[in-house]
Amino acid sequence: MIFARIKWLYAIIVIFSGMTLMIATFYLLPKPYAVKFSAWFIRLLVFIPVNVKGSPDPDAQMFLINHQSDIDIGVMETITDRDLAWVAKKELFKVPFFGLVVRLPKDIALERESKTSLVKLIKDCKDRLDHGRVITIFPEGTRTESGNMKPFKAGAKMVADKFSLKVQPVVLIATAQHFSNKRKIFRGGTITAVYLDAFLADKSNPEWLNDTRDKMQHVYDAELASLSKYH
Repeated sequence: MIFARIKWLYAIIVIFSGMTLMIATFYLLPKPYAVKFSAWFIRLLVFIPVNVKGSPDPDAQMFLINHQSDIDIGVMETITDRDLAWVAKKELFKVPFFGLVVRLPKDIALERESKTSLVKLIKDCKDRLDHGRVITIFPEGTRTESGNMKPFKAGAKMVADKFSLKVQPVVLIATAQHFSNKRKIFRGGTITAVYLDAFLADKSNPEWLNDTRDKMQHVYDAELASLSKYH
């Protein structure tokens, strides 16, 4: 138990150091290299290889990703060279130190249950898209470690429908088994990331977001079943 906590603490120190590195180099490196450098720094020092299946669509304008662990962002940043604009809850932007990590690269703040915030979300997404960035969302809205994805929130669909975006789902497999702040665990080892086929958002289909969740869950379950280390 003590050794497990030491490993978790080591991972926390590496993650904190990586974020500090991003802040320190943000104005020294061209965008988005400070963010990528930080993510690679963390991934390499916590010994997490990633087995990538499928490939990122070069025309994708939105990534939808299931969310289990704090390392999900770092994993995603290192498996694509695209400039990602993360959508995160507004409260995170006010957290000392960590707020800089999301404010400096101009990630997008979302205030839940606020119609005014939804208008700002649309405006901010348009700005990031105009700058060639990929809107990147955890559509569940929060982490879930069970492997059963929560219902996807409507914000992702609203933005994608508004701008007729090309959407690409990405499924991360069992990342909470490698790092969990809730359970204070860290285990190195290979993570599997699966790029699904990209598609154009169709606002005439009110169920496309729910259908996408079902496809992502199916891929997650099939991949998990094939990986004996999680059984």
